[in-house]
Amino acid sequence: MTPAPHEQQQLDDLGFVVLENLMGDDLLTALRRRVEELFVEEGAQAGAEFKQEPGARRLANLMNKGEVFQRALQTPQLLACVEAVLGPEYKLSSMNVRSANPHSDAPQPLHCDMGGLPDERGPWVCNSVWLLDDFTPDNGAIRVVPGSHRWGRLPQSELADPKARHPQELLLTAPAGTVVVMNAHLWHGGTGNRTAQPRTALHIFFARRDKPQQQYQKQLVRPEVQAQFSPPLRWLLALDDPHNDAVSREVAVRSGFLK
Repeated sequence: MTPAPHEQQQLDDLGFVVLENLMGDDLLTALRRRVEELFVEEGAQAGAEFKQEPGARRLANLMNKGEVFQRALQTPQLLACVEAVLGPEYKLSSMNVRSANPHSDAPQPLHCDMGGLPDERGPWVCNSVWLLDDFTPDNGAIRVVPGSHRWGRLPQSELADPKARHPQELLLTAPAGTVVVMNAHLWHGGTGNRTAQPRTALHIFFARRDKPQQQYQKQLVRPEVQAQFSPPLRWLLALDDPHNDAVSREVAVRSGFLK
């Protein structure tokens, strides 16, 4: 499967594409249900495997926590867009949830994921944002700077205040069920949630296969769960890739996720 021509052009020119209703009602309902179950089950420890954040609820290591996340990862249109950004040699880097709390008005700074710039082979990070709630102008929608994936510069080295509004930024508003796929060298960041309701999104983050995973899947996913994975799913997580074992384990140890 390949992206539609207009999707490919948007990824190339803008650095992102908005895929409305990609989830469908059944998958959206199942994702919402499982995410809320996990927030209740994990309580104050939610997200602790990777990151906890003031003003937001977090979940991490989701490939270990339900078939519904495995199903989302294997969505053909998603993978076609990821391949359009990274080429055919890509892998899951991490799968997390971020839910902006009500009345949490502090925006994220504009950033590029992994703090990285394209290298001699081109882009090496691609993110997808799964809207489990409507994204509105007031509830923490993502802002992006179209075309910035081509600039070869990091916002923190160019901007006096990466949290301030950028003159070229757009706010990505869309209904729940939408998936936004972006070249993650694009300058982007979450905005403040000024409403009385949480704003929740699933992030399925990919890297080129020669780069480290943000979360080392082989170590984090329980062996009994891995044993149930199909060959295509094992490939997506790089579970049988010795090179991935070397680079991703080193990063996980250095970051304190593994001893």
